[in-house]
Amino acid sequence: MSRAVTERSGLQEHLREIGFPRLVIGVFLVLLFSIAIATRMDVPGLVTDSLLRVGRNGLLVLALLPAVQGGVGLNFGLPLGILCGLVGCVTALEFKFVGWPGLAAASLIGMGLAVPVGWGYGWLLNRTRGQEMMVGTYLGFAAVSFMSMFWVLAPYRDPSLVWAIGGKGLRTTLTLAGGFDKLLDKLWAFQIGGVRVPTGTLLLFAAMCALVWLFFRSRAGISISAARSNPRFARAAGISDTQTRTQATIMSTALGALGIVVFAQSYGFVQLYTAPLLMAFPAVACLLIGGAAVSRATITHVVVGTVLFQSILTVALPVTQRVIEGDISETARLIIQNGMILYALTRKNDR
Repeated sequence: MSRAVTERSGLQEHLREIGFPRLVIGVFLVLLFSIAIATRMDVPGLVTDSLLRVGRNGLLVLALLPAVQGGVGLNFGLPLGILCGLVGCVTALEFKFVGWPGLAAASLIGMGLAVPVGWGYGWLLNRTRGQEMMVGTYLGFAAVSFMSMFWVLAPYRDPSLVWAIGGKGLRTTLTLAGGFDKLLDKLWAFQIGGVRVPTGTLLLFAAMCALVWLFFRSRAGISISAARSNPRFARAAGISDTQTRTQATIMSTALGALGIVVFAQSYGFVQLYTAPLLMAFPAVACLLIGGAAVSRATITHVVVGTVLFQSILTVALPVTQRVIEGDISETARLIIQNGMILYALTRKNDR
């Protein structure tokens, strides 16, 4: 009897460690792939698309980690960093930077702009403690609306970027063909079993995860985590939680700028105006699906959540179209995305 009780408690502990939402989503993903195999769909193609989406969106999810570790919660103000990265992309295209110099220029310009923007954003969050997620959401919406005016009035003159009629105002979608389109996706790419692996993009994601992991084991990173977990102890040790929160926000904003550059080169296009408006929500959903909470997140949560969420988005559309006459993938995406955000916000202190 005692052995049975021990095994049952061990099983419950494993299930608790995995998390019920992740278990359900994992089973759902396996079911989707099983249906794809049974209906003789192009499974290697689905896996390829899943890998592409994981690499494409991974850095945007990783950008949320410093904010959570710094005690400012889920960074719904991620569009601020995304907008900085978009300015970097457009500026690189304007000055005809192509290939690897273009990708490097877009990244450096975007991350450079993200530092003062992140500092200002961190200052605002310090003035509105306890309301960071609401403030970040509205600030992100306001910034996207402001930049919609900027894209119209900005002094960019390259004919491939501006509207043909009038020669002013940037187009809604800019192509990266001939610029730095899919550079990372093609770097060291290889095929195995019909699956094409975008090695460069995945390696960059893995490298940035390793760097962030190492940072939060350095003195500066430990100070940020300590200020979040125990502000009174941190102040007694001479650590300013106001300063660490600002540092975490700057880091999150800079990673968001780099993330959108990687996203754009993989996608092949730069999307302006209202495109960044809701990009924080799927990134937040990825992090929460991975097992993160409002006050706790790890690299494992980033990787697991990105793989689960982006794979479901990739597989659900073709599978539902094959099985039923109609498409419910967008409905399923919204239910999973917003349901996980709601689940996390109601369980702030849980693991």
